[in-house]
Amino acid sequence: MKLIAPSVLSADFGHLADDLQMINRSEADWLHVDVMDGTFVPNISFGFPLMEPMRKYCTKPLDVHLMIVHPEKYVERFCDAGAWSVGFHLEAVDDPSPILDQIKAKGVRTCLTINPDIDVKRLVPYLDKVDMILLMSVFAGFGGQKFIPETMDKIRFIKSEIDCRGLSTLIEIDGGVNTQNAAELFAAGADVLVAGSAVFGAPDPEQAIREMKA
Repeated sequence: MKLIAPSVLSADFGHLADDLQMINRSEADWLHVDVMDGTFVPNISFGFPLMEPMRKYCTKPLDVHLMIVHPEKYVERFCDAGAWSVGFHLEAVDDPSPILDQIKAKGVRTCLTINPDIDVKRLVPYLDKVDMILLMSVFAGFGGQKFIPETMDKIRFIKSEIDCRGLSTLIEIDGGVNTQNAAELFAAGADVLVAGSAVFGAPDPEQAIREMKA
């Protein structure tokens, strides 16, 4: 599977509807929505008010990535706001299982995420409880960071664990993804690539998406 999820965080918010129409025309599969609270990560992005126009103007599924503390307080509201998938950070909670149940009860796909400094083995007990694992290949909270090469080994490890268990859990990668490393990431076992500046900062965003999928 080779899916591309452009990150709306890198879009031009002064012309958001235009950028969303570009995503609709493109071969992008999902729209990645980064939600930052200024506590779990240093930056603040956006919340529920922006979900409504994104849901209105974007025809692609909304893949919501919560970089927040206390995700249990908000996951159901993001589900109700039109999220197709909701992910949160393992290191932000004591026990992810009840929160995953909250999301599942809404009929929304579940995702569990870790930052680069978190041991990837901590995800293994939850592989059969989630629809997707998101491996951050940069530290959450900032755009434009360089890809961390050690992520490749983490992808291979998680892919092996998924295959050994006969699961269909997807692997998503977020951070420093571009047309130069997309093929290698897919070859390592990634299913979904989140791309921000590599798409919205490209001279031809639709062509950049095509190149990453190819």
